[in-house]
Amino acid sequence: MVDAIEDEMAFYSKAERYWQEIPPTVDGMLGGYGSISSIDINGSKKFLQKFLGEGKGKTGTGCALDCGAGIGRITKRLLLPLFRTVDMVDVTKEFLDKAKSYLGEEGKRVENYFCCGLQDFNPEPSRYDIIWIQWVIGHLTDDHLVEFLRRCRGGLRPDGLIVMKDNVAYEGVVLDEVDSSVCRDLPLVRELVQQAGLQIVCEERQENFPEEIYQVHTLALR
Repeated sequence: MVDAIEDEMAFYSKAERYWQEIPPTVDGMLGGYGSISSIDINGSKKFLQKFLGEGKGKTGTGCALDCGAGIGRITKRLLLPLFRTVDMVDVTKEFLDKAKSYLGEEGKRVENYFCCGLQDFNPEPSRYDIIWIQWVIGHLTDDHLVEFLRRCRGGLRPDGLIVMKDNVAYEGVVLDEVDSSVCRDLPLVRELVQQAGLQIVCEERQENFPEEIYQVHTLALR
């Protein structure tokens, strides 16, 4: 289990140092796999559009939160086209600074840039229609992930959704010493979601990614 990590502080500070050395580019955000960005965004859009709209049970399009947002790759190409306003949260100040130019004119609709680790971040209650959490849960310990998801649940508007999109290990937990993160298998992810008091309403595997990278799954939670 991730909580066997002896030194939690070192787990977080090592990750922060890693990201401080990464260039604020799409390629940097995707670990050299910038070429998969369009496939990723198109898959996410298709997934998200199942839930958005008017009427009973549909998720609104007022405000979205991008967690582990980096320079705003997902904010720019997925969230701003679908939502009136977006908030971004990331632990690396340089990425958020870069986002302001990277997002261009549409960036005016980003209301808040929060520079904060997710283990310390408190979403404003009942603010968000969608909380999008992609390629970042591996930077949280099990306990912190459960606590963060609970806080996210409180940050949702009626019929709001949390979407988690991330690498999935074949079995168990795989530690990456380089960026100080973990990759969990699906049974553990599902268990942590349940501990947070959330239910999985939809789950899909992202298709057409390179074979040499981890499988990526998208989970909608509420």
